Amino acid sequence: KFEAEKIIYISCNPTTQARDTEVLLQKGYELKRLTLVDMFPHTPHIETVGIFQKN
Repeated sequence: KFEAEKIIYISCNPTTQARDTEVLLQKGYELKRLTLVDMFPHTPHIETVGIFQKN
């Protein structure tokens, strides 16, 4: 059951975030913003932050 009006999703794995984004979209959420954060400069690792709002 999804009752939250807003979800802030932080991930270090873009593949699983993409998978989970599909689920959230199907549950009536809209992706309002997606940001990449480079917390580990000079490495291939990134963090992603997605903000989802319930329609």
